[in-house]
This record gives sequence, structure tokens and C-alpha cells, in this order.
Amino acid sequence: MKTKIYTRTGDKGTTSLFSGQRVPKDNAFIEALGKVDEANCSIGLAISFIPKEPSFSEFIQQLETIQHALFDVGAAIATPRTCHQDKKLEKTRFDSHAILLLESWIDAMETALPPLKTFILPGGHSSGASLHLARSIVRNAERLVIPLFQQEDVNQEVLVYLNRLSDYLFVASRFLNQQCSVTEKPWEPHKSK
Repeated sequence: MKTKIYTRTGDKGTTSLFSGQRVPKDNAFIEALGKVDEANCSIGLAISFIPKEPSFSEFIQQLETIQHALFDVGAAIATPRTCHQDKKLEKTRFDSHAILLLESWIDAMETALPPLKTFILPGGHSSGASLHLARSIVRNAERLVIPLFQQEDVNQEVLVYLNRLSDYLFVASRFLNQQCSVTEKPWEPHKSK
């Protein structure tokens, strides 16, 4: 028997966390989960714009690894640490390995990029512009996770990962634009006057 996508359990505006607790769909946990999902989708969009040449395959693998990690982030958010269900907390734990991986990728890309001397406009190649959009969505997700962290419902690694991910996406957008031979446009203060 095929499983249906609709369950009808959310028709009254509630949904379940992994802990089993039912919460309103505008609950802080669900807001954070939705923003993490939006970030993941935006990274998928960026991947769809990346040229399908062998030279980009490692970069695509990095982004797909990040997409998997964002599902892990979502699982951690959906399992409030204060629920005290050790088995579920262990299953959805998020550790620092993913953070170290992002940092190593950032360091590698930065060696190939010219140093920034001014702010740059988000844009460039469609894939680079999409990564800029993903970066801004991740920053928003980070802001939504901060109160959950302050309530000790989300571990610090989740918060650090989102912070580092926005850094990665910024550098990745620059790197991808460079690889696609697109020149960055510097911000020109007061150009609208």
C-alpha cells in the first residue's frame, strides 16, 4: 500500500515535534524548522544552476553534504533538549564535525579568492546569486534558533553550524562566481542619490 503525503493530522493548525509533543504550526520550533527547510531548498536551487562540468563536481558534493546536514539540524531542532528523552536526543544529536568540515572548505576557497576591500552586491552567476540568497535565509534561521538555544532546547553546535554555514555560503558564492568568470560588483555608497 502506498503511503499518502497528506495525513490530515495538521488540519487544525498543529503538528508534532519528534518528541511527540503537538504544537501550533506557528510555534518557535516550527518557525525555525521552516526556515532551515527554506535554506535547504535554496541550496538545492543553487545546485540546479551550477554548470554540469566535472570541475564543479566536488563543489556540488559539498553543497549536497550541507543539505544532509541541514536535515540533521532540523532533527535536532525538532527534538527539544528539555524533553529529556535520552534515546531521541541521542538519535538527533548534532556534533561539531560538520562545523569543522565547513571551516576547512571555507579556508580552501578563500586561498583562491582575492581579499575583500569593500562590500559586494549579492548577484553574479545564477548559482552564485542563489547562494547569496541561501546565505540570507540561513542568517534568518540562525536568528530564529537563538531563543531556542537560550532556553537550552537546542545545543550550541546547531547555532554555531548555522552561523558558520552563512559564512560558507558567502565565500562559496564568491568562489562560484569566480569559477564562472563573473566579476563581483562592489557596493557604491549613496549611488541612489
